[in-house]
Amino acid sequence: MNGHHTVVVVGAGQAGLSMSHCLSARGIDHVVLERDTAGHEWADRRWDSFCLVTPNWQCRLPGFPYPGDDPDGFMVRDEIVAYLRAYRDAFDFPLIEGIEATRLRRTAHGFQVSTSEGDLTADHVVLATGPYQVPLIPRMAERLPGHLVQVHSADYRNPGQLPPGDVLVVGTGQSGCQIAEDLHLAGRRVHLAVGSAPRVARRYRGRDVVAWLDDMGYYRRGIDEFADADAVRFRANHYVTGRDGGRDIDLRAFARDGMQLYGRLTGIDGGRLTFAQDLQKNLDAADAVSEGIKDSIDAWITARGIDAPHEDRYVPVWQPDTEPSELDLHARGITSVVWSTGFGRDHRWIEVPVFDGRGYPTHERGVTSCPGLYFIGLPWQHTWGSGRFCGVADDAEYLAAHIASTHRRTDGLHWIAGTPDSTYPADEYWTAPRTVA
Repeated sequence: MNGHHTVVVVGAGQAGLSMSHCLSARGIDHVVLERDTAGHEWADRRWDSFCLVTPNWQCRLPGFPYPGDDPDGFMVRDEIVAYLRAYRDAFDFPLIEGIEATRLRRTAHGFQVSTSEGDLTADHVVLATGPYQVPLIPRMAERLPGHLVQVHSADYRNPGQLPPGDVLVVGTGQSGCQIAEDLHLAGRRVHLAVGSAPRVARRYRGRDVVAWLDDMGYYRRGIDEFADADAVRFRANHYVTGRDGGRDIDLRAFARDGMQLYGRLTGIDGGRLTFAQDLQKNLDAADAVSEGIKDSIDAWITARGIDAPHEDRYVPVWQPDTEPSELDLHARGITSVVWSTGFGRDHRWIEVPVFDGRGYPTHERGVTSCPGLYFIGLPWQHTWGSGRFCGVADDAEYLAAHIASTHRRTDGLHWIAGTPDSTYPADEYWTAPRTVA
């Protein structure tokens, strides 16, 4: 593969395809490279019962709104994959699947993109590779007994995948809570290490909470409107589920029904685990966030005189009598662990100095400090919806307009320290910079 394009887009998930759609609408020459097949992340790294946590009506890819007959429902994994691949097939995207981008360098005349099939050059490059690239498992996992089955949430598929016995789930972001529920509903005895992720109610005062927040403009609020953008970008997502038509995820109800809850996992010594004494604190904090969102909805309803049914507020259904500080895996019959501990980024192939000290790309609305290099599909790239089906279209249109109006600059960039080859340490010492859980 050789040749020159005005734009090379790397990645063909919802962000990359949206970018391609907007570039095509402006008649901008480009090509989209995909290592696997379009939408493969949804097909290959989601469990069997996975579903969206946002209603189908929020699926608004450019030129391709949700086409089904259940706008208030929640697409399951296979439906999401079908939606993305129908989008791919509905337009004549200049997509090349099965091609991996392996190196990106700045040149005197633009960019060179090395791939598994040769080199390309481009005036502009848009990186649509997403934030969930490298599954992160804490190093302490190495101290667990060798016979214990360990999987990351990216590799979990269903309860039958795990051996008989109790299961420990570590982490209570969206994935951890939904996987714990999946195991619980299948009759497995679950032990859950609870972190600090917040929760949100599925419905309140007659509507899905997402619908209220959409009316209130929450999803259109730019990251620049927050006092601390980094705190917003890196915080854990609220846990809730769209399963079986959508409902709350209430960890207290899980505990009432037999799930064993612990605080944050702090240590492993063979078959003995230790936990922080923060279970009550984490449960209370998650509830407080949910109730605070309801407060804002109440204020919105009152200020606009909206006729909405009254709803009683949440009353905790369970309180921990004690907080377990230790767990003996053998004594409790635990045979497997699911690590729902988030993902990191692997940008070692990008030899352009646009990352901060944490490995996060420095940008404004996806436009980096290197002229001609862009990101799309990052969580809170500009709004809450930037990394989702509902907001990526706006980001793609913004970047397409920026590319169309920008003349390529050739003044170059200089490395602050080191060389392109020494930006990251050797593979054996490298750890993926963290994204969100």
